[in-house]
Amino acid sequence: MAVEDEVVELCRDLIRFASVNDGTGRGPGERAAAEYVAEKLAEVGLEPQVFESAPHRTSVVTRMEGKDTSRPALLIHGHLDVVPAEPKEWTYDPFAAEVADGCIWGRGAVDMKDMDAMVLSLVRDRMRTGRKPPRDVVLAFVADEEAGGVFGAQWLVENKPELFADCSEGISEVGGFSVTVTDDLRLYPIETAQKGMAWIRLTATGTAGHGSMVNDDNAVTRLCEAVARVGRHQFPLHVTKTVRAFLAEVSDAFGIELDADDMEATVAKLGPLARIVGATLRNTANPTMLDAGYKHNVIPGSAHAMIDGRFLPGFEKEWEAELDEAIGPGITREYTHYDIALETDFEGALVDAMSAALKAEDPGARPIPYTLSGGTDAKSFSRLGIRGFGFSPLRLPKDLDFSGMFHGVDERVPLDALAFGTRVLDRFLDQA
Repeated sequence: MAVEDEVVELCRDLIRFASVNDGTGRGPGERAAAEYVAEKLAEVGLEPQVFESAPHRTSVVTRMEGKDTSRPALLIHGHLDVVPAEPKEWTYDPFAAEVADGCIWGRGAVDMKDMDAMVLSLVRDRMRTGRKPPRDVVLAFVADEEAGGVFGAQWLVENKPELFADCSEGISEVGGFSVTVTDDLRLYPIETAQKGMAWIRLTATGTAGHGSMVNDDNAVTRLCEAVARVGRHQFPLHVTKTVRAFLAEVSDAFGIELDADDMEATVAKLGPLARIVGATLRNTANPTMLDAGYKHNVIPGSAHAMIDGRFLPGFEKEWEAELDEAIGPGITREYTHYDIALETDFEGALVDAMSAALKAEDPGARPIPYTLSGGTDAKSFSRLGIRGFGFSPLRLPKDLDFSGMFHGVDERVPLDALAFGTRVLDRFLDQA
């Protein structure tokens, strides 16, 4: 089977595994998808290792030998879990992997079973044809990225670091996708930085009592006031080196004047790109969940809220201090998950290899660096000294709302984008 046909088959098969991760650990896990990946790797002569960090929380790691085994290895990692999907909201069943309008539809089509399939297909082709990459490549298909990676990349780094000990650099999701400027020019943002994440549980306590009584020590009232302050707080603008480089490239490409004194005004002119870059101009903290009480006429003695906090590289302490001020007195906070921010330079041999591979397949390609407002498993692997990039190449239709596909309804990936990405990654491996 031709590699560009196989990538479609592999992507559809992976989407059909409903490896949903809702953060509770009660779902089906990644076991079935991991076993499928391990089988596909073993079929072509690789020796995959399967690790189960908790029941059904399963990751697969293997190594493809390169021409020069003395060189530091390259890590390619992708996650097998997906966020939940409500079928009634979708045009097609999110786990049926239907092909329609030139796309594969389904949960994980862009986050990130498309990349998993592209990597699987090109690795299988290289093993069948005996085409070794210049250096060893470590492949990791991991669990639990959608809930912070505790049972996936983080577990591997803490328990099996020897598998990655000689890896110097790595690539994974959320980068290398096209943004059309003109018919002859497409920007390809490559992720070189990402915000840190802090998932926080706020707790307010008060005096429990009957709902009909006057109560000046109401935990729900105290919590809601704090949540409102956090939700309305506007953190100050900070333009990091990666964001500044991104804005300079985008402003040049679109012919938009870069106003150093009003970066938000510049961003507002970018249309769909504004969504990608807007949250990278400042730290953020968004209330996401509330939990209080157990009966309509009972004032509870405690109330809780969840906050999703994200901070820019180098601004962790400032973010934390501002958040505490916004929360105010009488509220306790605890981190339920905390992970670092990352930033690396957009330069070096690996960046050159990405750029050359993109330009070989798309002469109108212009690779640029960007900051991801979310986070990936690169955070965990960075603890082993691995320099990470987001490079999951796709040439996309101009009118496809790609950023809206992540965790959104009707997630889908064009068939020709999968073929394009597989070719780019194959070229990249030859030069990496």
